[in-house]
Amino acid sequence: MQRFILQRLIALVPTLLGISIIVFLVMRLIPGDTVSAMIGTQYKLTEAQAAALRAYYGLDKSLPEQYVIWLMNALHGNFGFSVRSGQPVLGEILNRFPLTLELALVAVVIGLCLGLPIGIVSAVKRDSPLDLLGRLLSLIGLALPNFWLGTLIILVLSLYFGILPTSGNYTEFTQNPLVNLQQIFFPALTLGFAFSASIMRATRSSLLEELFQDYARTARGKGLHEQAVIVGHCLKNALIPVITLAGVEMGYLLGGAIVVEEVFALPGVGRLLLNGISQRDYAVVQGAVVFIAFNFVIINLLTDLAYAFVNPRIRYE
Repeated sequence: MQRFILQRLIALVPTLLGISIIVFLVMRLIPGDTVSAMIGTQYKLTEAQAAALRAYYGLDKSLPEQYVIWLMNALHGNFGFSVRSGQPVLGEILNRFPLTLELALVAVVIGLCLGLPIGIVSAVKRDSPLDLLGRLLSLIGLALPNFWLGTLIILVLSLYFGILPTSGNYTEFTQNPLVNLQQIFFPALTLGFAFSASIMRATRSSLLEELFQDYARTARGKGLHEQAVIVGHCLKNALIPVITLAGVEMGYLLGGAIVVEEVFALPGVGRLLLNGISQRDYAVVQGAVVFIAFNFVIINLLTDLAYAFVNPRIRYE
């Protein structure tokens, strides 16, 4: 197990390095630069003034020099400074990460609470009206775009119930837990609904396969009740693909649900990244993407380790 963890952590280095190079090059292929986006069209700068600003932000150097400087600083925990706020990029990311983490956790909990029971019932009651209803709900969940569902929730709540989800006035959990959960619930529901559809389909297909395995027939032949066969034998094996799906989704959500955070005006990592892209804030984009990639790899590692707890036959030695 220790060797497996060490191998995965070593593989993290080239992964993050490759991602940082790709992001670095892609951002600089976009027309314009940080100075152009920062000044906009309201101010006219002379060539000397624009050149001085580019030299101040290190944009006058060649691309390899810029990347090496950024990489050396990043290895010491310095991801640069945002040209918009003037604050350290790592500090801004860490300040926004608790919101994104809470949103991801609540969304995953909602998705599992909805998807797992429906998937189990659909598998056990195969081709019944309950199964057809569950499959229909899963198709709807997968087909609805997050931004449309989030906008619809805001519209319905404000138009028919007189409830307008708070936008742009986020309250931290430590300040007021009740208000915080009220602000988080609907964005998390928007994300969790689509996630529950994927969980339902994965649970149904996996459990259906396990119900007809030889060990399940043997358990029935020994006189075990069908519920004991499902819960005690089949469900554990059926959860392997579900754990994989949950881990991938958690990694994606920790990267920042960009669209949902923008729709509900939540100051998370995803919205920080989106603003950085639109403002050509190179340091913010590079730092946020590397941070997202780091989270994704770590979550995948934890997902692999979770397999051994669900199925003791799985070993990594």
